[in-house]
Amino acid sequence: MFWKKKRIYLDYAAGASGNPSSPHEEGRMAKKMLEDARRDIARLLEVQSDDVIFTSGATEANALAILGVAKAGDHVLYLPSSHASIVENMKLLAERGVEVEPLPITDWRVDCEKLKKMLRPETKLVSMDAVCGETGIIWNTREVKQVIDKIFLHVDASQAPMTEKITRAHFGADMMTLDASKVGDVRGIGALIAHRTIPLKPLYRGGGQERGLRSGSEVPELAEKFAAALGTAAYNRESFRVSAKHMRTRLINEITNAIKNMCVNEGHSQAPHILNLSLTGRDTDYLIALLDESGFAVSTRSACETDSEEGSRAVLVLTGDVERAKSTLRISCGPNVQEREITHFVKALVRAVSFVDNE
Repeated sequence: MFWKKKRIYLDYAAGASGNPSSPHEEGRMAKKMLEDARRDIARLLEVQSDDVIFTSGATEANALAILGVAKAGDHVLYLPSSHASIVENMKLLAERGVEVEPLPITDWRVDCEKLKKMLRPETKLVSMDAVCGETGIIWNTREVKQVIDKIFLHVDASQAPMTEKITRAHFGADMMTLDASKVGDVRGIGALIAHRTIPLKPLYRGGGQERGLRSGSEVPELAEKFAAALGTAAYNRESFRVSAKHMRTRLINEITNAIKNMCVNEGHSQAPHILNLSLTGRDTDYLIALLDESGFAVSTRSACETDSEEGSRAVLVLTGDVERAKSTLRISCGPNVQEREITHFVKALVRAVSFVDNE
């Protein structure tokens, strides 16, 4: 009679639970969970599983795409209204001898006619976001790719999954960044989508995980949750777009009718779940605190730049208006936001603005 002994785990040095790189059953189970998640994400993005490189989040993925491709003597272009993880790494490239220039923006879009004149034989990379995390503007990435042709296009699509199709072809991207925290209740994992033919160099060395580009023990549990969140976002995308567009329109109409000296910061193509307002002449940091006390969580700009004294860098780049950039309020919603909550929010915002105006 055969019976199976209870397994005893004696590989804590590799990790308190199964490490995907370990050869035993627990390691194989962890590896399967990791690769199943990679495969599921690849299917959603219509790429090969091998194209999915797991990272700790969008910041690391952006750094790998930018610092991993460009070298001294290259020429790169970037969208100056992008997330800090793009802008700051462009500054780092400049320190390393790479010539860096901002993309030309006209009427809330990359000006592709001007872009054509900026390209050189040594132009290696163009980096931009798909959806601006502060304003919700959807950028003309495919048009940019048509202009730059064989030059690498890196697109930070972190803010896109809830409302936009997220295939690499949809954005015209050679490399694409995603972040789990923007689509679900999981933090600590993201991905860079890049084919093996792209000559990426790792930011550091170690055990050689993730094609040797991102050493460090992978976290299968986070990868599984990441894949599930992307799948849920894709399944609900169309219905969420409709409801978000309705709520955005309602917010604009009701706030416009109730508050003076207010303008909407938006482009021709807009992600409906993000609304950016400039409440000119008001201290919006104070407004955020008042709204917080009333039970509403909103922000003035990207969470990564809340300490900036210049206000919203994205709005300043897009409008050139310092006062407009210093008085921004960003309202962004997800699938769980209800109509009645929007009603309560508008009333709270009107009260808060009135209080600030009368102080």
